[in-house]
Amino acid sequence: MPTLLKIDSSPMGETSVSRKLTAEFAKTWIKAHPNGTVISRDLTTLNIPVINGDWVAAAYTPEDARTAEQKKVLAVSDLLIAELQKADEYVLGIPMHNFSIPSTLKLWIDQIVRIGKTIAYSATGAEGLLKGKKATLLLASGGVYEQGSGREAFNFVTPYLRTIFGFMGITDVHFIAAGGTQKLMTGEVDPQTFLAPSLERVHAQASL
Repeated sequence: MPTLLKIDSSPMGETSVSRKLTAEFAKTWIKAHPNGTVISRDLTTLNIPVINGDWVAAAYTPEDARTAEQKKVLAVSDLLIAELQKADEYVLGIPMHNFSIPSTLKLWIDQIVRIGKTIAYSATGAEGLLKGKKATLLLASGGVYEQGSGREAFNFVTPYLRTIFGFMGITDVHFIAAGGTQKLMTGEVDPQTFLAPSLERVHAQASL
């Protein structure tokens, strides 16, 4: 039975463009996979701790030697990694914040990129342990930063996330960008007209 992990990171609630896209992706995905399961994770409602010395010490302690306190320190990390391991496919809603990703998403990444869980090191170097997974990243930004826009040099979201997911072994990654959301805020365009091109791409990708 296929499983989709849907992750939202926007703090904007119902007005969020990226959340509208992930919701539509999940709805379309379920139609294409009627026996599938969707796991929903809202990063803004989860108090994800920052990485500190205790976390690093616990992560590098062999699992069978960890204290009860160390296991507690890694509890959130274990939960989030288990979701990644269980799912066959991921969809993430990501607004661009200051040309990069939201702080909540960075906290999530810090918790899941973990030796022995999502990556491993050997004499030949690093190896991602989440092979065979598929990810669709739905990006929303106030301006337009796609290739050919003239402002692509300001887009640190796409190369960073492609690197991070690839580092964990996830190389089947697709990006769908909804750039120019400032037009919605100024009323230059209505939501339906603005979302239509992105939703068309979302429906096509989720149906695969």
